[in-house]
Amino acid sequence: MSKNQNTFIKKQKAELKRRKQKEKFEKKLERKSQPKDGSLDNMIAYVDEFGNISDSPPAPPVEKKSNSNQSNQNKVKTNQNFRNHE
Repeated sequence: MSKNQNTFIKKQKAELKRRKQKEKFEKKLERKSQPKDGSLDNMIAYVDEFGNISDSPPAPPVEKKSNSNQSNQNKVKTNQNFRNHE
């Protein structure tokens, strides 16, 4: 009786293996039939200043307008103070 069970189990395993191979082959065909869109634009992701990932590029940063004369005067004063300490 054990011989009959062994052959039955072998047949079941072989059938299961064939079924899995068939399903795998069908999935492969399904993947191949779908159009591939591997363009660079679809693969790019952007990260904003908060660390969130998005598909669209972030808005350009807004620069604060500073009084250039004031910053230049501060630089000159700093340089003069540095030279006086030498």
